[in-house]
Amino acid sequence: MAGSGVDFKPAVLKNRRTTFERVEKFISEIYFTDCNIRGRLFGDSCPLASLSCFETSQRIPYEKAVQQEFRPVKVGDSFGSMWQTCWFKVDLSIPREWAGKEVHLLWESEGEGMVWKDAQPIQGLTQEGEKTSYILTDSLKETDPHSLTLYVEIACSGLFGAGKGSMIAPPDSDKKFSLHKTELAVFNRDVHELLVDFEILLDMTKLLGEENQRSFQALYVANRMVNLCDVANPLTFPAVHELACSIFRQKNGESQHIIHAMGHCHIDSAWLWPYDETIRKCARSWVTVIRLMEKNPEFTFVCSQAQQFEWVKIWYPGLYTMIQNFAKEGRFIPVGGTWVEMDGNLPGGESMVRQFLQGQRFFQQEFGKLCAEFWLPDTFGYSAQLPQVMHGCGIQRFLTQKLSWNLVNTFPHNTFIWEGIDGSQVLVHFPPADSYGLAGRVEEILKTMKSNRDKGRVNHSAALFGFGDGGGGPTQKMLDRLSRMKDTDGLPRVQMSTPDQFFTALEKEKAQLCTWVGELFLELHNGTYTTHGQIKKGNRECECLLHDVEVLSSLALSKKRSFQYPSAKLQHLWRLLLLNQFHDVLPGSCIQLVVEDAMRYYSEIRSAGAQLLKDAMQSLFGDLLASSRETNESMLVINTLPWERTEVISKTGPRDSETLALVTVPSMGYCTVQDSLPPPHPVTVTKKADGSVIMENGVVRVHLDIMGRVTSLCLMQPERESVPEGCCANQFALFDDVPLYWDAWDVMDYHLETRKPILLLLKTLEIALPGGLRGSVTFSLQISEKSILTQEVILDAASPFIRFQTQVDWNEAHKFLKVEFPAKVRNPNATYEIQFGHLQRPTHWNTSWDWARFEVWSHKWMDLAEHGFGVALLNDCKYGCSVQGNVMSLSLLRAPKSPDATADIGRHHFTYAVMPHVGSFQEAGVIREAYSLNLPLHTVPSVSGQHPAWSAFSVQSPAVVLETIKQAEDKPDVLVVRLYESHGSTVVTWLQTSLPVQEAVMCDLLERPNPSTRLPLEERSLKLSFMPFQVQSVMLTLKQGSN
Repeated sequence: MAGSGVDFKPAVLKNRRTTFERVEKFISEIYFTDCNIRGRLFGDSCPLASLSCFETSQRIPYEKAVQQEFRPVKVGDSFGSMWQTCWFKVDLSIPREWAGKEVHLLWESEGEGMVWKDAQPIQGLTQEGEKTSYILTDSLKETDPHSLTLYVEIACSGLFGAGKGSMIAPPDSDKKFSLHKTELAVFNRDVHELLVDFEILLDMTKLLGEENQRSFQALYVANRMVNLCDVANPLTFPAVHELACSIFRQKNGESQHIIHAMGHCHIDSAWLWPYDETIRKCARSWVTVIRLMEKNPEFTFVCSQAQQFEWVKIWYPGLYTMIQNFAKEGRFIPVGGTWVEMDGNLPGGESMVRQFLQGQRFFQQEFGKLCAEFWLPDTFGYSAQLPQVMHGCGIQRFLTQKLSWNLVNTFPHNTFIWEGIDGSQVLVHFPPADSYGLAGRVEEILKTMKSNRDKGRVNHSAALFGFGDGGGGPTQKMLDRLSRMKDTDGLPRVQMSTPDQFFTALEKEKAQLCTWVGELFLELHNGTYTTHGQIKKGNRECECLLHDVEVLSSLALSKKRSFQYPSAKLQHLWRLLLLNQFHDVLPGSCIQLVVEDAMRYYSEIRSAGAQLLKDAMQSLFGDLLASSRETNESMLVINTLPWERTEVISKTGPRDSETLALVTVPSMGYCTVQDSLPPPHPVTVTKKADGSVIMENGVVRVHLDIMGRVTSLCLMQPERESVPEGCCANQFALFDDVPLYWDAWDVMDYHLETRKPILLLLKTLEIALPGGLRGSVTFSLQISEKSILTQEVILDAASPFIRFQTQVDWNEAHKFLKVEFPAKVRNPNATYEIQFGHLQRPTHWNTSWDWARFEVWSHKWMDLAEHGFGVALLNDCKYGCSVQGNVMSLSLLRAPKSPDATADIGRHHFTYAVMPHVGSFQEAGVIREAYSLNLPLHTVPSVSGQHPAWSAFSVQSPAVVLETIKQAEDKPDVLVVRLYESHGSTVVTWLQTSLPVQEAVMCDLLERPNPSTRLPLEERSLKLSFMPFQVQSVMLTLKQGSN
């Protein structure tokens, strides 16, 4: 108004785009930093007093590092090569005129850093993890030390290793690391707060959209803030911040979606870096979390993997104590309950149990409580037996998100009930943002709400924030973002939470949830069932070895109470095996350094396990064992499986000659053998005029052509052909194997279009063993110019299957080797063994869900059967497989080049077997035969003479498998036996034992006894009732003083 004396500014029409971009430029890191608010984040700066370093190829402790000779360095210098460590000595002097200021050490370099002060780790530094400064003081006081010395330990690798050209490429051995910036600077905290305010308002403007009133409110307030802010006058900053708060204080309605935010830092125990580097990644990440907790009282952080906690306990005890203290406050929260975040498909059933047993016991001992949630966000599918294993280990809640990676089908739920093959149910949540490494941005929070596929059923979702995979964890900026969205109209309500608070909220809405039955199959990464065959072989063999060690050690303990059960050694070996089951190691999706570590651990398990077997046998059979000087033909044969076995064994004859014998060994026991049993039908081996060979043993007859292909496989009683006319089984085929990106992980559907049968004969079929107790033939094929396959096809007397003992010299690139067995059987479903049971998958591609399973996984066997007849394919170390129509395929070898360029290159040995059978696979004993293939009889020379056979355990019903016998944890006179129903039937059976058992009581998988379920012993037998696929554990207390 003219002449009024009032300073009147008329409203200006605003163009949305120019207004938005004006605010963007005001906080830009690139544009107008000379006059925008971003350019004021740091004030005065000064160089370090001095900087020096020393390099080492070792990961050495602080005490040793600081004693080394340091050389002067400067910004711009390069240091270290891949996997080296560079220690920097940082001498600094803070100017006294900075009194009252917040002072930071700025540090920008390649590699991952750890700041050390007074011999303690203080904070991680990583550019990739947005941690490039260390707070020296929040407000410099006159009494504070102005001169001090810090050390910065730099690991010469990145958060994601250092692949050459791409993240998953093999590490770049020529890479050098550089120091880009290091200085002291004044940090303007009020500028930081304004930058976060502007960022949130801009994101609300952009993401809420032009149709949303709140979008314009946020934009116009941000514009007014720019008008009000004088970047040269910090006195204007509080009023600017208050303007932002006027938006953030406008609250939501009561119906708004609630997001439970939890700090998170997924650290792969090994992946693009070796195990040893993971130890430092844990320390760098977790000490930074501790610093954030000291400044942010509401901040909560969840952390899985007992192995990683143990590493930090050993190598960083001071940090570990701080973690335990914050855990007592309920802020640093152990989750998961497992030793590592293991692969969800390939570990055996007992291994799954031990993951939880070792993990839960560790968390109970170290933190005083068991984990209530299973936490496995980044593995490649989830076995349908996991719900029962979780239940048995005190867990009924599960969080993951990996199925969001499905290539074909979108999983229909984020929150649901998951039912396993035995009927066990757990509550599951997939965070709707499809990530476990959020940054706390508006976009992620809105996605969490909008992508929730269970709207109307649940009104709660989880949001896990923090840099992950390679560590890093949350940052202060993430926490500041989330605090502004705590209850802001237009956005979901965000609260700092805990897993227990979150799942408790979900459980209140549980009645509304849908149920998913069976496996959670990831439609991606199905090459991991086959990649790195030597790792798969190591896993299966070591699982079987530890099974046998525990069985024989338990029997030794029951016979001689003086026997020292090797509990500590077994725990160590189990933990090595469990570590190698991490979800980037057992699947083979790791770099060569990790593979070398894994193979070294398998070697240790094999070596130590073999010695423990000897120790147990010496205690059990000491009087029966022959000395090394004795020469006799008597053998002690030991059966670690819970059924009687009749098999052909090799035994040592005079002058170390190898002879064969057909023996019958009692269930989970032993016998001595001097002479072979007469075979019910000797094996005959007949060579035909065309060079083909027929072998038969009265059970099966197999006809092999000169290339080793099975042209006929007949069950002889009754006569039934299993190979379709005009087809060949044991047909090897080579496929091109070039995925879209994830080389070691993925095999794509289009590889099936590139099938090339291997038809080049290198060495024709020859008879190796002429028959009697064993017949066999050998042949060799030229896979390519670089690769050769040699096979011995073996038929034993009384055996229901034909074995294919295979050696492959493999030197391929991006090829996939399979062996195919077409079967004269028709069924829309095939059966595959999983942990403690089996499931069916379609043999057709009717739907996209069917087609997405073109490559699946199985354990020791798979079966294709129609009423009255079927064919089973057994194996001793393979997991990848498929059945399409009537063709059963076993995946043998891959040849990816990333992240390990040497993956699978070299010599491989493996065995598979084919077993035609009458009736169902249950009636035919396929499950038992697969166990027998994987757990052969043990033979040792014994003293001459007749000795009575002995059986420790047997189970009346063939449906029930006695899987495990071990000493109970912390109870030296108690054995735990674990059994499961394997046929998919309801059954009542008897467990018979000759052991001196005083008391029997049921327990869970954590070996917590249930006193109300004491079992009466009736003539050394226990009556047990099973539902389909049920796992049960029984604690057997041995009688005192009895041997």
